[in-house]
Amino acid sequence: MKLTNKLAIVTGGASGIGRATVEAFAEAGAHVVLADIDAESGEAAAAAIRGSGRQVDFIQLDVTDASSIDTFKTAVMDLGSGVDVIAHVAGWGKIEPFVENTEEFWHKVIDLNLIGVIAVTRVFLDGMIERKSGKIIVVASDAGRVGSLGETVYSAAKGGTLGFIKGLAREMARFNINVNAVCPGPTDTPLLAKVPEKFKEAFIRATPMRRLGRPEEIADAVLFFASDRSSFITGQVLSVNGGLAITG
Repeated sequence: MKLTNKLAIVTGGASGIGRATVEAFAEAGAHVVLADIDAESGEAAAAAIRGSGRQVDFIQLDVTDASSIDTFKTAVMDLGSGVDVIAHVAGWGKIEPFVENTEEFWHKVIDLNLIGVIAVTRVFLDGMIERKSGKIIVVASDAGRVGSLGETVYSAAKGGTLGFIKGLAREMARFNINVNAVCPGPTDTPLLAKVPEKFKEAFIRATPMRRLGRPEEIADAVLFFASDRSSFITGQVLSVNGGLAITG
């Protein structure tokens, strides 16, 4: 699967699934824009990948801040070519009973996981429409498909992204823009490392393959949707979860 001469954005690209996606895209030949709110980690990740001869630029981005998104867009456009691929990987959540959530928590989860996806997509969509070409991939979650105990608002936000990609896919099909989603199950990332060990053990027991996912396994699915191998696929949701949630 090749992305030669493609300009690809990966949000949340400094670590975990995001970094694995940056590496997969860069290895496939893309010029990758690694976007992340964490400037220190983002710069370090981009430099490390460039060290292997790949083309990666870091540009700071807060997907919850409109001015940051506008500044980011300008910086990406200054690279001199239109955006071919957007991989939305930035996101956040934590396990906490819904009745203990604060309103501030609701807004943070929804802004990061849903509104940020919508806002970043919108600022680059006109260029894709003009060129009649583009790939948009959202890394959602199986929590958005089946719900997740202790992640009620997160499930709602991720479910919202699935509705978003399906509606957008219908609107953008006539412009040859593919819009799809990848839903990871529990994956061995820095975010999961903050979860109590008893929850991780429960995830593994509940997964038929009896292990956590690896970030590169999720990135492989994102790469598929970013490549020409998926040219006749749009509005679809692919779970990469070791059989944890098997949906029809």
